[in-house]
Amino acid sequence: MRIGLNVGYSGKRAVVPVELVRQAEAVGFDSVWVAEAYGSDAISIATWLLAQTTRIRVGTAIMQIPARTPANAAMTAMTLSQISGNRFLIGLGASGPQVVEGWHGVPYAKPVTRMREYIQIMRLIMERAGPVEFDGEIYQLPYRGPGASGLGKPLKSILEATPGIPIYCASFTPAGLAAASEVADGVFPIWLSPAKVGLVEQHIAPGLAARTDGKTRAAFDVAPTVSVVVGDDVDACRRPVKEHLALYIGGMGARDKNFYNRYARDMGYEAAAIEIQDLFLSGRKEEAVAAVPDALVDEVALVGPLGRIRERAAEWRELGRQERVGTLILAIRQPEHLGAIADILLG
Repeated sequence: MRIGLNVGYSGKRAVVPVELVRQAEAVGFDSVWVAEAYGSDAISIATWLLAQTTRIRVGTAIMQIPARTPANAAMTAMTLSQISGNRFLIGLGASGPQVVEGWHGVPYAKPVTRMREYIQIMRLIMERAGPVEFDGEIYQLPYRGPGASGLGKPLKSILEATPGIPIYCASFTPAGLAAASEVADGVFPIWLSPAKVGLVEQHIAPGLAARTDGKTRAAFDVAPTVSVVVGDDVDACRRPVKEHLALYIGGMGARDKNFYNRYARDMGYEAAAIEIQDLFLSGRKEEAVAAVPDALVDEVALVGPLGRIRERAAEWRELGRQERVGTLILAIRQPEHLGAIADILLG
């Protein structure tokens, strides 16, 4: 099992945590992952990190696919891969309807179909077997829809073929997991409970069965994000994780379009998910945070003293041995503990 570092996205000022990433690189982290919402973009931060490091791989978790055409994403990935010594990892996500339609100004409809076609086009471009033509439900190359000039022609990338760049998808819905395992190289299921890995596995299996390239389950990377907070006070360590979970379960999307809320219910926390959402959407955010069960935090995060983390990390190491988790992406903001956490998970 490999470990990665999740650095998220910036606040009001764009910040690149170069020293943190260099420290992670030094203690054995395999990758670092950058995000975007509707502020700092993932590619600018990823580019800076690739220029400031030598070994660690840098990926996007995620690039929002509504923000870029498939060709633009492929051009970016090929360029970064070639100038970094093949250290760039592609992580894609559909985002959510509030951001897609409210920020990017494009329709959110059929996100799974869009993702599938997007990756298929990217692979055609990166393989460079010939001029790219694609006739999909969402994308057409050349474009022939409303407003087309009729002058579009199939093109082949000027850059040499770069077919081996790993592609990950962010998904935890049944359809999304199946699509990711059919066309991608890995998936970010946001949170994962070692005791409930079947919630993901049951939907990965049919996607892998539909592949035409022979990729096996062992070669398909399930890469969940695990928050890590080290400290003697377990309740205090749980607090930032609860804030994160309350935001996603309670307020990430409209009441009937919150996929994170549905995922929490599927994990067995239906009553809590309903309560968290009710409180969060009514503006009672502190109460929503308090409503997040300790048990949920302990299932999806590693919190408390290093001894407690070592004990609870055994489940994650076992998933790695079983090849059910290939990369554990750690959300940790305590540089002083990076080495100890790496030893716990990799030792």
